[in-house]
Amino acid sequence: MRAIFLILILNGLSLLHAQTLDIGLYTGTSIQQIDFSYLEGSYLIQADTSMYGAVLPNEFIAVIQLKSGKLLMRKGVKVIGHFDNIRLIPTGKDHAMRLRARDPVLRERKYRDGFTIKNGDKGLKIINNVSYHHYLSGVIESEGGAGRHVEYYKAQAVISRTYAMKHAQRHASDGFSLCDQVHCQAYHNMMTYDDRIGQAVRSTAGVYMVDTVTNELVDGYFHANCGGQTSPSDYVWREGIPYLKTFRDTFCIYTSQATWEKKIPKLQWRRFLINNYFYPVADTTYGPQIYTFEQEERKAFYISPHLGIPLRDLRYHFKLKSTFFSCYPQGKFVVLKGKGYGHGVGLCQEGAMRMAHEGVKYRQILSFYYDGIEFEHYFHRMYFEQDYLSPFDF
Repeated sequence: MRAIFLILILNGLSLLHAQTLDIGLYTGTSIQQIDFSYLEGSYLIQADTSMYGAVLPNEFIAVIQLKSGKLLMRKGVKVIGHFDNIRLIPTGKDHAMRLRARDPVLRERKYRDGFTIKNGDKGLKIINNVSYHHYLSGVIESEGGAGRHVEYYKAQAVISRTYAMKHAQRHASDGFSLCDQVHCQAYHNMMTYDDRIGQAVRSTAGVYMVDTVTNELVDGYFHANCGGQTSPSDYVWREGIPYLKTFRDTFCIYTSQATWEKKIPKLQWRRFLINNYFYPVADTTYGPQIYTFEQEERKAFYISPHLGIPLRDLRYHFKLKSTFFSCYPQGKFVVLKGKGYGHGVGLCQEGAMRMAHEGVKYRQILSFYYDGIEFEHYFHRMYFEQDYLSPFDF
């Protein structure tokens, strides 16, 4: 029995590492031309149904979108032909390429694993066919930076894995799983600077979070700094999620992004409130308060819920770091004194970093920020939630 279970585990590990995601790259930009050049290991070149050699050291290929809808491919200065689809297939594990957009000119990026290039409505559709391990490592470095404690990276790895599992079909209509933008998960490079990130992804391999009530995958929202108090989800997205409640967080209040200040001309403030929310400036109670607001604890609305002015709208319009602010008039300006950076829902990154530094383990960190969750493993879902099959079923 033990031998059978060991075989299941080994097979599961193999499948887990073999799993790939299709991630849309440069999805916020219309790319007309891009170069792929050698970084680590060789790549086979497949265009439509034919093979065209490999990308070796000191070599590159250029892909250009034509008005005809075809893709022109060059290897160095030599034109290979016009195609509908181009694939770059790694010949081994952990291979990587340099990507440099030429039209428009953008900073070089580096990614591991395979690539597919297609014609898109607004430029080239560039897809990274990447393993979970390499994808999560790149996401964690893009979202959290280098030089953090490994327990923080473990917490971020579980969050990012859970998110990827839950939203793997978000961009199915676009021909890939997730994009590289923040509304999916920032993924702007392969993991480059900090080997602890790869260690964290490996040591938490297969671990994800579920809601104990519904047994559904958790929405692992996170932000840079909550300013000392997290926000309920319905203050931001109009939807109350039981495991995303508001509570005090003292781990982040002395960090770099815990407080902020901004001055806005009174005329702009007044005009926005009147034009968009018909602020009652003639009212004897609310009129004099138009520039004055106190927020000791997080609120959803400016001054009073009766006025119907969501703080999230003020944040987006005036590009504020958070909705957690108080304000007062000063000369020709409204002075905003704020706390935190981001929407405030879920895990506070600077708080989690501090907790990890103080010796708190990643599961405790996640349980602190997400109330009523439990941890499960990919193997559990894979082997114990499938339909029973008789030994005679094939």
